[in-house]
Formats: sequence, structure tokens, C-alpha cells
Amino acid sequence: MQLSSCYWRLSKKKEVPRMMRKRWISRAFLISICISLLVPAGPIKAADSNVKVTLPTFDVKLNGHTVENQYRQYPLLVYRGITYFPMTWDDTRLLGLEATWTQESGLNIKQSPVSTSYAPYKTSKSNASAYNANIAASVITVNGKAINNTKEKYPLLTFRNVTYFPLTWRFAHDEFGWDYKWDAASGLSITSHNPQLQPAGLPAYAVDNDIAVFNGYYYFVQMTGTKNHIYRAPINQPSAKEEIYSYSLEGSDEAWNPVKVTFQVRDNALWFRYHLGGGVSGSDQYVKINDNGKAELLHDGYLDFRETPYGTLIVRLGSSAFEGGNLYLSLQGEQKKVGDSDLMYAVTRSGSSWSLAGGDTSYIAVNGNDAYVLASRNEADANSIYRINLKTNKTEKIVSSGVSFFQVAENRLYYVKDRDKALYSSNLDGTKERKLSDNAAAWFGLVDGNLFYTTEKNANQFELYKIDLNGEDTLVWASPITGVQVSNNKLICRISGSDNVILLDGSGRLRLKVEEPISRIFTSDKELLLYSAKLNGLAIIR
Repeated sequence: MQLSSCYWRLSKKKEVPRMMRKRWISRAFLISICISLLVPAGPIKAADSNVKVTLPTFDVKLNGHTVENQYRQYPLLVYRGITYFPMTWDDTRLLGLEATWTQESGLNIKQSPVSTSYAPYKTSKSNASAYNANIAASVITVNGKAINNTKEKYPLLTFRNVTYFPLTWRFAHDEFGWDYKWDAASGLSITSHNPQLQPAGLPAYAVDNDIAVFNGYYYFVQMTGTKNHIYRAPINQPSAKEEIYSYSLEGSDEAWNPVKVTFQVRDNALWFRYHLGGGVSGSDQYVKINDNGKAELLHDGYLDFRETPYGTLIVRLGSSAFEGGNLYLSLQGEQKKVGDSDLMYAVTRSGSSWSLAGGDTSYIAVNGNDAYVLASRNEADANSIYRINLKTNKTEKIVSSGVSFFQVAENRLYYVKDRDKALYSSNLDGTKERKLSDNAAAWFGLVDGNLFYTTEKNANQFELYKIDLNGEDTLVWASPITGVQVSNNKLICRISGSDNVILLDGSGRLRLKVEEPISRIFTSDKELLLYSAKLNGLAIIR
């Protein structure tokens, strides 16, 4: 009888003929998986609270991670021929479960969109081959169903103050949704279906600079001597790096951090930026990475830009911006001014101070033939949204009240006013204005047609809301967050106090909670690249 046949019988819950039982019992490597079909074990009596358990004599893998049971604080166990799994904090979350315990409610275990990196629980002391464990006596609930442990054929156990679950079909498959299989050569393998944090496989120096994941490739930087080298490497083979760009750091002012490279996705293309020179004499360099992976320097200076049907719209952000007329259209190497030359584009006023908007995409947008820019004329006429027709150069103010930042999405304007910090929307010509948010908005974003915003609760602590036009705005997450960004139609938020990361869909529903401290979130399109303090390195979620 092949082992694969035994697994088939287990999965189909077939009865095993009596004559075959004796032959199978003699095969020790089957005991841990198939004994549940062979031994007519009955319920555990209350007096049998102390039971003997052994360590597995076969290899065990959890989502591909080999478990070193011999030196593990919480090893897997075998009782009555069934393998038992420890419900530790890390082990449960690795396999898509949340386990919580309170004095009043006991142990509560449920399937959840949660994940964490693998924790080996390694100790220096070798485990014995056998131990005593106890029948779990506390109240236990699995996916909302109470477990009467006194009537369980394979009861839950406690060992080293941790509850252990039997890997029967009922629990492992029906309740937890795991796949598990046995192989004579490789032993027992348990696989869950929650997203996994895997080491990214990039060299250690990659974290010294910015990193991006785009179209199946990593993009990262290495400094050697006085040069920065930008590489790309396939996600599935990170060691196969190829250089796509390099530049010299010589002659640059260290105060302007020429080593720093910043990646950004613009109009479904990956770009990176770096600085050369000093302040007045230096400039930012903007490099586009083409579909074939080659990098091309396209813009330099203190500026920002958007692609339009009439060329590249460029906003000059140097000191000349305060003189006005700093909006240009560039086509085939030629530049011409557009818009009202008396306006200071991307220049805003707060109190008695003028400043350049810069740093994000909240002050300039392109929609068809029109460019929308946050601009100021003078102290009495500051922070307004102007629309410039790029074909006729007609320039008109469409939102006259002071605006902090704005976006154009789904043929509407969305903006936050200086006066009350609330979020508003209007038609693209500024008509039919409507107040949207119940609270002041520090950030807002549109995902799958739904509007979300944050409001500051305390210093660097924000609450995330979803706008309801027909009622009160909905608080999306109970605890405060420290930041949010939109990527691949998902909201990525860092939780205040823990630095855990959550992913929410366009309806605000939880899709994944990464339950470990995350210090950095890198630019990506589909995958999620993080720096994990637990791993002390880069992790990718795919």
C-alpha cells in the first residue's frame, strides 16, 4: 500500500479493512498521519488529564518552512498517532488564524486574513523524545463553535502553557482551510492559503537606498566608490541582477544627499529621481525606466511634470516660481510658456509665508485637453485652482476659495479647503460644489469609486474614514493609523503603536493584516515589499 493511497483514504474519509490494519501499523512513518483511521479511540475521561506525547520522527514543513522540532520551544507533538500543532501567536498567524485568550471567554480561534513571517522558536536545549501533556480544560471556541473537549476523540492538549490542536481532517481542513499531505521522503507538509511574507532575497546593501517592485522585477541601488549603480533583478531570481543605469557622485554637495535615489510610479511607468550638485547650482534628475528595463534621463531641474496630449507639462519649482509664469509645455525639445504669466503655479501661502507645493501630486493634474494647477496671484488671491486649456491657452479660476490640495478623478474635482480643512467636490468647471467629509481631512484618496480620508486625532495619529454621502462617515479602522497610501486598488495603512500593516479593499474591508513591526513600505505595483523588524530584512508579500 503506497502512502499516497493512505492520504487519499484520509481525504475521502474511507474505512480501512481490518486485515490491512496490522500491516499498516507496522509501518512507523504512517502512524502520525493515518492512525486516526485505524484506532477506535473513544472520548477522554476526566481522570485522564495527564497524557504521554512524543515528538514526530518525521520532517514537518509549515508553508515551506522546515520545523526543527528537536530544538523548538513549542515542537509539534504526536498523541495517539495524530500530529498536534501548537497554537502560538506566530504559528497561528503564519497559517492564517487568530488565537486570542481571555479569562472570561477562554481560547478563541478563528480563520482571519492575517499573516506574519515564520518564527522558529529556537532554543539551545534539545527536546526529549517524549513528554507529558495535559488535556485542555479551558473554554475553547473555533470559528464561533464551542468545543466540548471531554467528548473529543482527539482532545486538545496543553503543553508548555500552549494549546495544541490535533491535525484531523475536521480541524485542519474543514475549520482552518489548510492543505496537508504526507510524503515518505519529505514527511508532513502543511500549507495555508493566506498571503505569505517571504524573504525578498536581495543583497543586504539594497536597504541602504530606496527599492521598487514593478512588473515582476526588483529595482535597487548599490554605491561603489563615487558611483551609484541602479540594478534590476527578477523577483523569482533576485541574484540575476543587471545594471540599467549609473551616475557619478563627484562634485555634488553632501548636504543635498546625492546618494539618495527615490522611485515613483507615474502614469503606469516606473521613474526614479536623484540630485546632483548643490542648492542653487544643482538640480534634480528624473529618469524613466522603459518596458525593456532600460533607463533614460528625461528631465533635470527643480520641477514637476505631467504627460498631456500636447507634450509634457512642466512646473518649474525653483526660486523663479515666485516671479510667476513658471508653467511650460515641452514638445520635441522645445518649451513654451502656457497659462497666465502673472500666476505663480504650485506656489501657496500659509499665514504670512509663501512656499512651493512640491513633494506630491496634489497640486497639478491633467484631464484631456485641460491642466488643473493650484496657483496664486498675490496675497489677496492665493491657493486657487485654475484650469488651463492646453489647446487654446484659456486660463480660468474655477475654485476661488483657498485650497490646500486637490485631485481630479472620475471627471470630478476633489479638494480640501484651507478654511475648514473639509473635503469638497465639484464639477470640472468648479460648479455644483458639495461638502463631502464630516471631519477635517489630512489626506484623501479614491479607491474603486469610494472616497476615504484621514483626520488627525493626535500628533502623528490619524483616523481613517469612508465617506457616506447619505449619512455619517464610517470609521474604517478602530485604532489610529500613522499613514496611508493607495497601491493596486488597495489602501495600505500602518497601525499606530504597533507598526503593523493592514491592506483594505475599495470597500474598506480588511484583506490582510501583517502582524509584525514594519518600518518601511516600498514602491510597488502588485506585490508588497516591506522591511520587517522581525526578519531584520526585506520581505515580499505575493
